[in-house]
Amino acid sequence: MGWSSVRELRPLVHLLLPLCFHWIAEEMTVSVLVDVTTGALCPGESTCSEAIYISGVQQTVVGIFKMVVLPLLGQLADEYGRKPLLLLTLSTSIFPFTLLAISESKGFVYAYYGLRTISYILSQGSIFCISVAYAADVIDEGKRAAAFSWITGIYSASHVLGNVLARFLPEDYIFEVSIALLIVCPVYMYFFLVETVKPTPKMSQHSSFLNKTFKVVQDRYNSMKYAATIVISSPMLKNISIISFFYELGMSGISTVLLYYLKAAFGYSKNQYSEILMMVGIGSIVSQLLVLPLVNPFVGEKVILCTGLLGSIAYAVLYGLAWASWVPYFSASFGVLYILVTPSTYAIISKASSSTDQGKAQGFIAGVQSIASLLSPLVMSPLTAWFLSSSAPFNCKGFSIICASLCMVIALCCACVLKSEALSNTELEDNVENIEAPLLS
Repeated sequence: MGWSSVRELRPLVHLLLPLCFHWIAEEMTVSVLVDVTTGALCPGESTCSEAIYISGVQQTVVGIFKMVVLPLLGQLADEYGRKPLLLLTLSTSIFPFTLLAISESKGFVYAYYGLRTISYILSQGSIFCISVAYAADVIDEGKRAAAFSWITGIYSASHVLGNVLARFLPEDYIFEVSIALLIVCPVYMYFFLVETVKPTPKMSQHSSFLNKTFKVVQDRYNSMKYAATIVISSPMLKNISIISFFYELGMSGISTVLLYYLKAAFGYSKNQYSEILMMVGIGSIVSQLLVLPLVNPFVGEKVILCTGLLGSIAYAVLYGLAWASWVPYFSASFGVLYILVTPSTYAIISKASSSTDQGKAQGFIAGVQSIASLLSPLVMSPLTAWFLSSSAPFNCKGFSIICASLCMVIALCCACVLKSEALSNTELEDNVENIEAPLLS
């Protein structure tokens, strides 16, 4: 990407800066959370089945609600603007970490899981979807793939910075610093981010409450049906939704249990977690901010997507078969490749959607991903706990991660047959009546 292209990303500055602080704040808590939850729920033990199961239950509950919430937030962002939805979703992370800053006792850890579940329902995935829709509003179609790679690249850079802070900050100060950064984000965005969508005018307020309620339900049904029609009527969107489902099914399952697996198998602590996550983040920065913008014009999103999926398979298999404590570090290096799946997916969805349906399409496919994220822990959590216990049928502590890699193999097979035809949603706009209506009428 040349400097002229970088200058064209200036409209995203006031979006990317607060997002960067938000992601730093969240990432710096990841490596210490395993020690905090294990210490509170299973004092003095390196393996904590209760923590693994609670994390799995949390992800399942989040996935169930995200199936409805993500498409709904995407529709609201199209109707009432990106800014208010971003302010809402960014603010939800403040409260769970405040509890852990007060106390790390067992009761507060349980309360943290409760509030964090609500926070994930509203923010996990939706921040990305709304940010991508905002970028699509202000960036020309031909430069969107590069813009999306910058968003995911900033995400990776934030992870590196967050893990650097986690590596060198004393554990007692991590949650306090995180909370301060989380508060700065929505405040900055409130004053500096420019709205790109004109809110839909409200309808007459003279109808009865019962009629309003019925109309809201009817409008939401029609709206979600319309979003489904957009995806199903487009072969490209339909195929990318299948790819996203299987990729998320595998990767979300791995992310749920990975750190607990590393602690039980190799005795990893906060410092080792931070080092591995930093390796992934540094490689991701290079691939997303430098490699992808330069390569994409020559090979296209399909090749990049297949390369990323191939990297995710190697990443999972090496983790699952890790035979020494250095192998997870080598496996983490494949983050350079698998991280490319996200921006290439966003670019394909954006090209196949009209300018007025960006939030709906991104939100609907994010809802498909949420179905995968609720299903994966139902298998991964008990399977991981079983193979980490003394009653495992054979000695392969990472067997569940190897099983998860099969999902990425299916996604890769689907991506290989993805047609490289022009991505356009013009015909859908001509044939499908836009039945959208405001949520609050």
